[in-house]
Amino acid sequence: MSILVLADLHEGQLAGATAHVVAAAQAIGGDIDVLVAGEGVQAAAEAAAKLDGVSKVRVADNAVYAHQLAEPMGALLAELADGYTHVLASASTTGKNVLPRLAALKDVSQLSDVIAVDSADTFKRPIYAGNAIATVKSDDVLKVITVRSTGFDAVGTSGSATVEAVDVVVDNSQSSFVKEELAQSDRPELGGAKVVISGGRGMGNGENFKLLDGIADKLGAAIGASRAAVDAGFVPNDMQVGQTGKIVAPDLYIAVGISGAIQHLAGMKDSKVIVAINKDDEAPIFQVADYGLVGDLFEILPELESKL
Repeated sequence: MSILVLADLHEGQLAGATAHVVAAAQAIGGDIDVLVAGEGVQAAAEAAAKLDGVSKVRVADNAVYAHQLAEPMGALLAELADGYTHVLASASTTGKNVLPRLAALKDVSQLSDVIAVDSADTFKRPIYAGNAIATVKSDDVLKVITVRSTGFDAVGTSGSATVEAVDVVVDNSQSSFVKEELAQSDRPELGGAKVVISGGRGMGNGENFKLLDGIADKLGAAIGASRAAVDAGFVPNDMQVGQTGKIVAPDLYIAVGISGAIQHLAGMKDSKVIVAINKDDEAPIFQVADYGLVGDLFEILPELESKL
């Protein structure tokens, strides 16, 4: 068996999710290659070569792959996939965008959000917002899989894989990059942060989210939000944690003013330690919390910050 892992890039650098996907590939077994596609991605390729278990890093460095648009990336993967039994990517924005196109081009089914590997053709994935786990067997010659990175521990970085260039340059006349608007922050990226503090509808308004800043700074945390807070316009949607937002599994997750709707729990219940602050002692969030504090968040947050 041979596996191709599509590397996740964040601002041109190798994203942490890639190490989790390689761990999933190791669970499947076989030779593991990593594809790094983009423009000016040599540093990302060198980082990928250090991942444990990787045999070879294949680098497609060309302007057509600069923003990892689905059309050229799908065509590139379709060209390369014939030499592999499995193609894996993280269930990130990029993976969810690119791999369905590869599956369609190869006329195979895609397996999404895999959280465990039973064998080379049998996998587990959550359904019903994580309330049930489906075991799925694929009979396709090529297995196209997106991996929920929180389901696998990241591999180490003591490897020394070979790096080779890929000379496939596809033509893309179907789509073009227009612009992107990125929230600038000195805090850790939400998807890979070891500590996350999130606010919900109970924060009242966007101005009150500043109450989380001091705590986040002291804990080195990323700041997230529930869908209710995003839909109410308190914060931008790139901060959303949940089934339709980012899936996180930090060492510490602090939920402030979040009731704990099932869609939110699906995005954070794999966190190592969960702390809930809510004035409603019947809130569903307390059912998954390791530590719960019932009280007024507007009194608790300043006191918590002063204690830290």
